[in-house]
Amino acid sequence: MIDVDGSFGEGGGQILRTAVSLASVLGKDVRINNIRAGRSEPGLKAQHLTGVRAAAEICDAEVKGAEAGSTKLVFQPSKLKSGGFRFDVGTAGSITLVLQTIMPLMICAGGRVVVEVTGGTDVRWSPPVDYVSNVTLKVLRKMGYDGRLEVARRGHYPRGGGLVRFSVEPVEGLKPIAGLDLGVVVEVRGVSHSVGLPVHVAERQSAAAARVLRAGGLPKPEIIIEYQETGPGLGPGSGLVLFAETERGAVLGADSLGERGKPAEEVGSDAANRLVEEVESGAFLDRHMGDMVIPFMALANGTSEVSLSRVTQHTLTNVKVAELLAGVKFEIDGELGGKGVLRATGLGLRNVPSVSPTGSTSHP
Repeated sequence: MIDVDGSFGEGGGQILRTAVSLASVLGKDVRINNIRAGRSEPGLKAQHLTGVRAAAEICDAEVKGAEAGSTKLVFQPSKLKSGGFRFDVGTAGSITLVLQTIMPLMICAGGRVVVEVTGGTDVRWSPPVDYVSNVTLKVLRKMGYDGRLEVARRGHYPRGGGLVRFSVEPVEGLKPIAGLDLGVVVEVRGVSHSVGLPVHVAERQSAAAARVLRAGGLPKPEIIIEYQETGPGLGPGSGLVLFAETERGAVLGADSLGERGKPAEEVGSDAANRLVEEVESGAFLDRHMGDMVIPFMALANGTSEVSLSRVTQHTLTNVKVAELLAGVKFEIDGELGGKGVLRATGLGLRNVPSVSPTGSTSHP
């Protein structure tokens, strides 16, 4: 049994997600204490519970402590399974944070895995679904990860009700990722959406972003405008995700979420200013992708080395969890809050007990 202290580092839900995810892949029993001790309301929330239960169902785990408000969890995985699954956060809790928990283990299930998750698609303090589609998955495809995301319905705080379908094909191995220089930006794209609001909200977000990006020396963006009427039980909301692609295959993203009293022009300019800042760093990965890629680096077959626009507390914390669970040593060149380089030599899926050369799954 591996003990994980949920209070160290940034003390948030990322510790839980990474620990459960890697435990599921590696077939290791884990006990997580002091869950989300660094938050104003410690313990498991709906989105954390859904992530744990999703992982448990896919790997047939025995779980103790999976209750709202619990600060201690015991997770004992068994055999990974392919097939179709449905999960409901039950609130506007983040769908993408649920996906973060299960994305690494889905590639090891020995067959195609398809999940439907209901909850919040565009939620504060979590990656929007358009970021996952257009940044996270594009970066992971460079490592051989074959995932597809479809937004069937958007859901915003406080009502939720969004629906996402996510499918992953099994792989026998993940390639390491390497990139130290950003290169020249060749294209900027984005998705601007509004739900239950006039379509001009999304259009104004887009126009404001374009002005800032041009002033920052980036190409004029091609932004898709999405407008969706409100259905029963769904609340109004808007947001914008921008992503820049470079000649060297890098993808950097930035986003901003609409909220009551925040003009659409501010939403657009916030996202654009953040993207300009990411590009000006010259790094291969933006600050958010820098910590999301860590579990995949731990499982890759070979040495990964990437530059990050900013070393965050999330980065440092996620590295420690991955080292503890996978036994992989990470190196970080750079200080907290500044640009850095992250490197690690992964286990390789062929050396993981849940994955045989034929792709079948079983834990000892």
